[in-house]
Amino acid sequence: MKLIQFGDPGQEKPGVILRDGTRIDTSGAGSDYGEDFLANGGLKQLESWLQTSSASAPRVSSNVRLGPPVRRPSKIVCIGLNYRDHAAETKAEAPKEPVLFFKSTTSLVGPNDPLMMPKDSSKVDWEVELAVIIGKRALYVPKEKALDYVAGYALHNDYSERHFQIERGGQWVKGKSADTFAPLGPFLATPDEVLNVGNSPMWLKVNGTMRQNSSTSNMIFDVATLVSYISQFMTLLPGDVISTGTPAGVGLGMNPPLYLRSGDVVELGIEGLGESRQQVIAYDGRAQ
Repeated sequence: MKLIQFGDPGQEKPGVILRDGTRIDTSGAGSDYGEDFLANGGLKQLESWLQTSSASAPRVSSNVRLGPPVRRPSKIVCIGLNYRDHAAETKAEAPKEPVLFFKSTTSLVGPNDPLMMPKDSSKVDWEVELAVIIGKRALYVPKEKALDYVAGYALHNDYSERHFQIERGGQWVKGKSADTFAPLGPFLATPDEVLNVGNSPMWLKVNGTMRQNSSTSNMIFDVATLVSYISQFMTLLPGDVISTGTPAGVGLGMNPPLYLRSGDVVELGIEGLGESRQQVIAYDGRAQ
């Protein structure tokens, strides 16, 4: 299944993209796609509901905004330097263990929502990433069973403000958590929809120019390893997001570095997980 949430920000309803590309409203099947839905067998119930009710379910126009395909998770866990070529371009050694950091859940937005530059930002960068959505409570999970805990996968752009991240001291989270810095989707694809999560082409363009062109096969630590590893240090809850790292081609790695400016357009995709597009806009002076 391909799960979506659609509608105005904060008012999204659950839906599904059918095999022919039709979007339908699945509100009649129950709750939105959050922790309770996943923890209580929601995917199986939704699959059964679709077999009997998809033909009569309300259709959703392709013009309707898509939100992130999961309701706000308890956490977004990110993996740093998980592609050898990206580690090299940032002049860092390939890690011997996964590098973990967090991204605030308030950074989560829909796949095509604008990217708003943070106040006083100067070095906003892009990162196409494979996101893993957890399907059930996971703690001390062995690697050989780790994929049993995965509800699905999604496209993610792990935006970063490099000045905040690198030059302001402390942990990376400061450069990762601004509002709009985590566009997720367009949909959550259940594992049966993804032919080969370990070898999926991925790409990102800025203003039409290809900047990242790689594959998940270049990850240092694969999905099963990451789910198992993270679960040794914290409980993963249904709906939690793991963003698995980015390949080479980020702005920081260019010579000289190249960062985003208001008016730029970022487009990205992963095979089997769709595409997204964000237009960069200036900080609007909102109260924080």
